[in-house]
Amino acid sequence: MRLGVIGYGERAQTVLRKIKEVDKSCEVVAVVDPGLQTMDIAPARLMASVDEMLTETLDGVLIGTRCSLHTEMALKVMPTGLPIYLEKPVATSMEELHRLKTGYGASSSPIVVSFPLRLTSIVQFIKEIIDSGKIGTIEHVQAINNVPYGAVYYQSWYRDDQITGGLFLQKATHDFDYLNAILGMQPTEVCAMTSKQIFKGTKSVGLTCKTCEDNRTCPDSTAFRPDVADHWTHCCYTSDTGNEDSGSALLRYDTGMHLSYSQNFFARREAGSRGARLLGYKGTLEFDFITGLVKVFMHHTARVETYQFELDDDHFGGDTALAANFIELMKGKTTRSLSTLEDGLLSALMCLKAKESAETGKFLTIAYD
Repeated sequence: MRLGVIGYGERAQTVLRKIKEVDKSCEVVAVVDPGLQTMDIAPARLMASVDEMLTETLDGVLIGTRCSLHTEMALKVMPTGLPIYLEKPVATSMEELHRLKTGYGASSSPIVVSFPLRLTSIVQFIKEIIDSGKIGTIEHVQAINNVPYGAVYYQSWYRDDQITGGLFLQKATHDFDYLNAILGMQPTEVCAMTSKQIFKGTKSVGLTCKTCEDNRTCPDSTAFRPDVADHWTHCCYTSDTGNEDSGSALLRYDTGMHLSYSQNFFARREAGSRGARLLGYKGTLEFDFITGLVKVFMHHTARVETYQFELDDDHFGGDTALAANFIELMKGKTTRSLSTLEDGLLSALMCLKAKESAETGKFLTIAYD
């Protein structure tokens, strides 16, 4: 399979590594990335534009640009009908969301959206339990994401919320998607709130950890950490640091059930946690991606079931499943994406409405206005 890549950053390279692990015959033949001066992976050629890349004979295209370009790049590739692997979020504004939805309606391109959490073994197991009726119909969900590596959203390019669209679109988009996949319900309303209590300050714009006088005492300093990426260097206490550092949303679904979700970006070390409690009348199921632990508490019998999953580092195994699905689409072995653009559009819509709700203080209908 001959792959074209738009945006050859860390995330794209992770996905490509997974694709290669699944099928060694896949190879990158064309790359578009203005930040690259040379290309060191044969037989790939560095190209000046997407238009030039699309003159090549390709079997699929991976879009791994920064978030604000996802929609634009997808719309460039869609008319070709080629399979597309599209990074999340699929859009960062309502205008982009409408354009992408319209463009997809006129395209034959099968699209795999980068939502690996829905395909992890732990989520598949949870869905199996819930679909069995063991704990009854889910009538309440309490979900959290306490991000132990949250400083990346203030010390790297992610700090620019004009690029990211804010942290609902960065993190909650994953969580809303896997929860939608588990529940099989349609979200109808949202209200949300965000706050910025930690990662703010008055230090000068452009300050980096290496040039900061506090770099030996600041707990978030990367000045003497060889383990962090070169771009993770900005001071996270400058006056221009974007992004909220915690956020919460209440979501109502079409059955009347509601879900609470909170995310936090200054929890650290063992305080990191990502998962949910799903409550039915017969029982409660709780799980955590980070520990791989699932517990089922039966309400009417004295029984607690515990399951332990071993999960790898690349989105807990979901990246491999998405890579395999994308390869099958390119080879024509399936026409079914396991993480569709419809899923991506819905999750982005939920995030955009949550962001608007936090800004306006209003309860909002989850619909394309």
